[in-house]
Amino acid sequence: MSSSGVGKDGVYGARPGSEALIGQGLDDRGGGRPRRRGRRRRKGEQLMVPEAEFTSYYGRPVIKAPRWKPLDIAGYFFLGGLAGAGSVLAAGAQATGRPFMARAMKISSLVAITGSTAALIHDLGRPERFYNMLRVVRPTSPMNMGSWLLSAYAPAAGAAAFLDVTGTLPRVGRTATAGAALLGPAVAAYTAVLATNTAVPAWHDGYREMPFVFTGSATTAAAGMALIASPVAENGPAVSAAVFGAVLEAGAVKLMEHRLGMVAEPYRQGGAGRLMRLAEGMAIAGAAGAALFGRRNRAAAAVSGAALLAASACTRFGIFHAGIASANDPKYTVLPQKERLRN
Repeated sequence: MSSSGVGKDGVYGARPGSEALIGQGLDDRGGGRPRRRGRRRRKGEQLMVPEAEFTSYYGRPVIKAPRWKPLDIAGYFFLGGLAGAGSVLAAGAQATGRPFMARAMKISSLVAITGSTAALIHDLGRPERFYNMLRVVRPTSPMNMGSWLLSAYAPAAGAAAFLDVTGTLPRVGRTATAGAALLGPAVAAYTAVLATNTAVPAWHDGYREMPFVFTGSATTAAAGMALIASPVAENGPAVSAAVFGAVLEAGAVKLMEHRLGMVAEPYRQGGAGRLMRLAEGMAIAGAAGAALFGRRNRAAAAVSGAALLAASACTRFGIFHAGIASANDPKYTVLPQKERLRN
């Protein structure tokens, strides 16, 4: 029987630590055992159902893979990069007194951007859809901004090439060359933003490194074209660009694969993996050949340039197929989301 109570002088006979802990339950402060979260399994107890494992509805993809055609979109990526980086190389060659390389790269950029735009329009299905994208200006839409960028860049690249070949209006030609060179890096890299702005896991999760991958690949392609089309005496900038592009592309791809973890598997497996490995090998071989023979041997420079061009194309097609593979496998969509929720 308790000896405590309340008198006119307050509480008497109370034992320290015996007061009720409202809303706290038993814990180790009151002598009880600390509560444990989650279900505790007794000794010898076995689960009646297996541990929950990830699966989707009948193994169906969680997201709908893009229905883009590889030749249209990967070709659009590759040709846009070749054009944009080529304009930068053309402006540099013109500024340093390399007329053959400057003219060759201007013509190459015009042909490449024409092909890139044609591939985009072919993928859209109807030409008026490209025109309709120019009816609005939406800075939050990479597709809309890309359409405007192409519309500004293509006339500049075309004027630079036409005026150089015809030899007319040299001041206007230099202005057009400078304008194309200013817009060139954006043309080369914005397609990376376009891809990473989708829900495709292998593309979207690589948003940090993908612009560097595309820029490196575009530089490699432009350097390869310059090595093929220019005389040996003017190959200095092309050799430097080849080494820079190959190192940038390889480093960005490795960093992206390391950071993505499991989501990077499509870049190493299947057809996409073979394309990425082929791209890496040809980029290294092309850059090494350019560095060793680019300034001395015409045939070796052309072979190195062809290897660099092929490496850039393989990179774009490899990235395209890796993205499609990641969209078709639901684990690349769900498991990273669950991991982010745990963290």
